[in-house]
Amino acid sequence: MELSDSRVINAPKNEVWTALLNPEVLKDCIPGCQEMAGSIEEGFEATVVQKIGPVKATFKGAVQLTDIVEGESCTISGEGKGGPAGFAKGGAKVRLAEVEGGTELSYDVEAKIGGKIAQLGSRIIDGVARKLADEFFTKFQSVVEGPAEESGAVEEGATEAEVKKGWLKRTFGG
Repeated sequence: MELSDSRVINAPKNEVWTALLNPEVLKDCIPGCQEMAGSIEEGFEATVVQKIGPVKATFKGAVQLTDIVEGESCTISGEGKGGPAGFAKGGAKVRLAEVEGGTELSYDVEAKIGGKIAQLGSRIIDGVARKLADEFFTKFQSVVEGPAEESGAVEEGATEAEVKKGWLKRTFGG
């Protein structure tokens, strides 16, 4: 299964790049991720719980960032085993480009599955894979952009940076 898409994130390219390499951000954005530990250099161990059709499984596996071109692109790869349910493996090639209004994040996703979940049929699997990829990148976009501004909550004279509390401030208390 393969799919490609892109979205514009209302944030500078360097902020989007930093978020893409942040394990806490990745953990928060991977649908069903229960825990994740490790480093960019050595890879991450992850536990993900997913329901695919009638099959619910806990996948334990690895997530790695490879083909890193600083500030431009990388590949996020994952592979997990779900016991009798089977296995899932895939990756997303992610590219960043500065555009008017922020940063365009483009991605190409490829996923493969096997075992009991593979017996569900390609229509179900393709639908779930598209949904999971969209969930990841939608959540990633909301984490990077921060919460929407509330009307009436802006003090007069406040700058946009003071109003918008993005993921950097929440993550690092800055």
